[in-house]
Amino acid sequence: MTRLYCPAPLTAGAEIDLPESAARHVQVLRHQPGDALTLFDGGGGQWQATVLAMGRGRVQVRVQTHEPVEREARRPVWLALGMPANERMDWLVEKATEVGVAGIVPLHTAHGVLRLSGERAGKKQAHWQAVAQAACEQCGRNRLPEVQPVQDIARWLSAPATVPVGALRCVLSLAEGTRPLGQVLAEVPADRPVVFLSGAEGGLSPAEDAQARAAGFVPVTLGARILRAETAALAALTLAVL
Repeated sequence: MTRLYCPAPLTAGAEIDLPESAARHVQVLRHQPGDALTLFDGGGGQWQATVLAMGRGRVQVRVQTHEPVEREARRPVWLALGMPANERMDWLVEKATEVGVAGIVPLHTAHGVLRLSGERAGKKQAHWQAVAQAACEQCGRNRLPEVQPVQDIARWLSAPATVPVGALRCVLSLAEGTRPLGQVLAEVPADRPVVFLSGAEGGLSPAEDAQARAAGFVPVTLGARILRAETAALAALTLAVL
């Protein structure tokens, strides 16, 4: 059944027009009046709905029953990462959403080649949020992970507002003194939130690594092989939630 993100207020019996992107999706799939849809607003649970009418650029539906379906990971995990270049960030946002990430913080780091500011940064954030939305529609998640605004790593480390109280902070480090991530995770409760910090291509700089450790991040490793930036972040997330 077609699943659509619909941020409009959803209540049983309401007749609403779908947002433009959702309406366009319904039309592309050639749905007709009477067809069933599943809607979710990103805050939890999902709603069954029926198409009432279709017009040029407009789809009206009737909201029916609410289903308290949750498919979230037991352990909330946030990724704060140096943005990989080209289309790799899109890929990472999509796959991390499917695996179960709670939130993503795109960072400017010393070795990162992608630099965003002003309007361009805002457009990229909106684009990545849309990628996460589409991934939720596909994988069955009813809670939308938030993609935070792009920011500098030094500023984020000084005031990491996205880090929940009591979260385990880990930095994927290439320096000496790391511990296997699996060992570190095995020592904490299975539902304790985790924040992973990782670099872009080339990893974090020595200064960034030191700043992260000073901020309470535990240095961890994923093994002896050198992973691409997007692979490392996704591997850490997967190990933590699956």
